[in-house]
Amino acid sequence: MTTLTTPPLITFSPSGAVTGPHVAGDLPGPRSAELLARQARWESAARVYPRHLPIALADGDGPYVRDVDGNVFIDFLDGAGVLPLGHNHPELLRAAARQLGVLTHGLDFPTPVKDAFTQAQLSMLAPGMRHRTKLHFCGPTGANAVEAAVKLCKIATGRSDVVAFQGAFHGTTYATTALSGPVARKDAERGGMPGVHFFPYCGSGRCPEGPGPDGCSRRCADQLERALNDSTSGVPRPAAVLMEMVQGEGGSVPARPAFVRRVRELTRALDIPLIVDEVQTGCGRTGTWFAFEQYGIEPDVVVASKALSGIGLPVALILYDAALDVWEPGAHIGTFRGDQPAFAAGVETVRIMRRDDVLGNVRARGRQCAQLLAPLADHPWVRDVRGSGLIRGVELADPADGRPATEAAAAVQSLALRHGLIVELGGRDDAVVRLLPPLNVTAEVMDTACAILRDAVTVACRPREGAAF
Repeated sequence: MTTLTTPPLITFSPSGAVTGPHVAGDLPGPRSAELLARQARWESAARVYPRHLPIALADGDGPYVRDVDGNVFIDFLDGAGVLPLGHNHPELLRAAARQLGVLTHGLDFPTPVKDAFTQAQLSMLAPGMRHRTKLHFCGPTGANAVEAAVKLCKIATGRSDVVAFQGAFHGTTYATTALSGPVARKDAERGGMPGVHFFPYCGSGRCPEGPGPDGCSRRCADQLERALNDSTSGVPRPAAVLMEMVQGEGGSVPARPAFVRRVRELTRALDIPLIVDEVQTGCGRTGTWFAFEQYGIEPDVVVASKALSGIGLPVALILYDAALDVWEPGAHIGTFRGDQPAFAAGVETVRIMRRDDVLGNVRARGRQCAQLLAPLADHPWVRDVRGSGLIRGVELADPADGRPATEAAAAVQSLALRHGLIVELGGRDDAVVRLLPPLNVTAEVMDTACAILRDAVTVACRPREGAAF
């Protein structure tokens, strides 16, 4: 196992509580290897995470998980962002457990806990939106909520096409694959939902339309405006424009504010509903409850899921302008849209977020993470270090030709894991090392995690004979 310079930490306190990462021996350990083999035997080939993170999980505690071999890791994958308060937050567990003895499943019947959840979500909106917003509870995934949002806008406008952005990711269902940027998945689907038009996304880092952030915002927005106003562009007036404020799976890429504001002005002028996908950025991930708040806009539809329950129980919904409420009864339903324990935990999540000023912690830890990772910007293999709040990314590129450094990113992920840090890959060609810490992560844990990641980049991308990095 390659040695990093990060000092080892004590893993367990005398009481048995986890206090830091600790990995003994190679990964996977023998018990993990056995379970991974059983999984490969019986589960589908579509499984993803254990292919790159070869561990079998036993339990979790706050920002840590432990595998079945006793190794402890800082979890900066965080259930792909579904655990805003970390693993097994005791107050969330108690809230869900209390509800388990009352009612677990309620379809779309009103219940006291569902009403409390609804009011909690509305209370997090700005007053200007709160009074005109309606909620629709979807199937249990963010992808289903995206489909519901697009479907609602198509019905409300009587139009069929949708505008999305290059680099986007909205899910892997048939429709959301069509709405997402990755071409390989579209090829695998042998088609997909027709009528989707992609335009350049102006985000941090290199602009797809040329140098300079101000010019980039203008040029990307101009392209969209020309297409939507040109009767010969081949792009009919769409039912909706769908965008992320931060492209999460696209590589932790925040949109530039001037670009977002232009898109909002354009869609409003042309009476096109703007759908903002906050599946990954919602519930405080960027330091405000929704990321769009930082851009000074109000969308027509907001898609939320992932962290809504705070505990990993499935909830997905869309929040939309009441003027779009054209659903017929039964127009978009799903059996698992009435998870009562998820609602109970979600109500408690909002209460704890306010009590503990978790959004303030996101902003503080986001600044800390940016400062700790800033030295990587001078590394020859690092193209960009970016993010917003606690959605962060380090993009790697081959210094020889500027191509995405997929193998280098995989090596960084593997080396980090072997020294106690779980991170994910994303972006173009999976060349971005991504961090999604719990929103209540402490400064001490952030220090340790960033030290491991810095050292992993340094070691994995160190030139050596016979290797590209």
